[in-house]
Amino acid sequence: MDAAEPPAWIAVGRTARTVVVVLLDAGAAEQSREEIEPARLASWIADAEARWAPRWVWHDTPQWYGALLADGIRVARCHDLRLCHAILRESALVDDAAAVRRAVEWDAAPSVDAEDAAPALFELEQAQQPTGPPADADAAVAEFLRQRAAVEVSPEASRLRLLLAAESAGALVACEMRAAGLPWDAAAHDRILVETLGERPRGGGQPAKLAAAADRVRAALGDPTASLDSQPKLLRALHRAGVLVESTSRWELAEQRHPVIEPLLEYKKLSRLAAANGWTWLADWVADGRFRPVFVPGGVVTGRWASSGGGALQLPRQLREAVRADPGWRLVVADVAQLEPRVLAAMSSDTALAAAARGRDLYAGIVDSGAVATRQEAKIALLGAMYGATTGESGRLVPRLRRAYPRAMGLVDDAARVGEDGGVVSTWLGRSSPAPSPEWSAAQSRATEAEASGAEEARARRWARDRGRFTRNFVVQGTAAEWALAWLADLRGRLAALPPVSPEHAAPRSGPAFARQPHLAFFLHDEVIVHTPAEHADAAAEAVTEAAASAGRLLFGSFPVDFRLDVRTSETALKD
Repeated sequence: MDAAEPPAWIAVGRTARTVVVVLLDAGAAEQSREEIEPARLASWIADAEARWAPRWVWHDTPQWYGALLADGIRVARCHDLRLCHAILRESALVDDAAAVRRAVEWDAAPSVDAEDAAPALFELEQAQQPTGPPADADAAVAEFLRQRAAVEVSPEASRLRLLLAAESAGALVACEMRAAGLPWDAAAHDRILVETLGERPRGGGQPAKLAAAADRVRAALGDPTASLDSQPKLLRALHRAGVLVESTSRWELAEQRHPVIEPLLEYKKLSRLAAANGWTWLADWVADGRFRPVFVPGGVVTGRWASSGGGALQLPRQLREAVRADPGWRLVVADVAQLEPRVLAAMSSDTALAAAARGRDLYAGIVDSGAVATRQEAKIALLGAMYGATTGESGRLVPRLRRAYPRAMGLVDDAARVGEDGGVVSTWLGRSSPAPSPEWSAAQSRATEAEASGAEEARARRWARDRGRFTRNFVVQGTAAEWALAWLADLRGRLAALPPVSPEHAAPRSGPAFARQPHLAFFLHDEVIVHTPAEHADAAAEAVTEAAASAGRLLFGSFPVDFRLDVRTSETALKD
């Protein structure tokens, strides 16, 4: 295990019977390699981590890191080849001739499949193959060299390096949160279900309160046999009752005036709880006082995370009381107020919008600037600008924001125009949007022909507007995801630096790597939950705040934008 100089990188890969480790210097030149028996790998990595603190290069973080965490071994840094390849393959900051774009064997699916629904605007999926990326060491080193070469010749190499480091750090965090789990009180969860839904029927069927809500819906419809869980059948029943909606979404239903609306909304709320987080979910996903969801970093094209099982990216308000710290421990719950608008201010260098956000609620700051009259108007207008709303209240208010905050509004308007023209946009650090599909391009081309029909022209315009809305928000949502990754990475390091507590104050259900250490337990786009020994609660809360400020400086330098946090320390994750 001796090296002439400490390796900067260590690539790992598998053969049929052993693991191969390849020690690389700072320039990625090979120093040495060694074959290691699988039974000895964990101790070898632990020794190398303590001795050299290298950055580990591997094909897929979950397939390597989960086993290490089970042995109580953490690593500080890694380079996830699969995640980094996906970024570089699509990035507009990478030369079209870069070899990394042609390494199709790395256009591979993650080791888990994302199944949770992403926002409808971002249902475009990254290209995936049915098999995973190569796991052998030579393939890992070859891909690593391709990726380094692509970054080094990019005009924005520093941004890409930061993005790849942040994405890889996120992969470590995702594995660690699954290993540690989110503290969960199954008895409290059961009590909430009984109070909300009624007692769980012994022989199956619906709980009493859910069944009663269904009866009220059917009575209001005048149809005792109406099917409430099939959208097509429910729509037909609503239409027969004179409720002429196009969908059963909560937002569309809430605009209607009919006796069926109130009980139907109540039924949908109860039914979702029963289906998504009911007793079956509790049995499947909570064990030994922990909820251990599967996070999928980069699972959405903007860089936002997805999940593959357990509903990792949702934590219903009514169940937050079941998220309960272990005895002698506390939860530090922190979320960022108006993350995406603050990111937009920083990206666009819009000092007026940044001033509206400084030290306060951003929407209130917009009202104080005189751009709009109420906080609700400010929220509607700003969200409308970022998501491309052109009608109704948003359409009326957005022009006021263009006058008050021309740099911020100009950035998203420009991104929309690029998308409508079939172009590609990129986030602050260089993650790029997917190119339009061949069908989209063909529709636009067809619409310009002399013999194009009115329907074809209308379809092309509609598709162009849709793509403009996508690219408009891509740049903001994707950059917000990058800020969140920087926040997580910095916070992870700060928590790891806090001293472990004594064994008698440990939380053994968090696993050997985290039983005595404050650690991240949950993440949801703009919210984190830290599980910490009570004696470190104040330090953990301070770490959360300092990490957020550090993430802002890392991405945006000295630009004066605040990332305002709501930080709470308690025994449960229940919000005020």
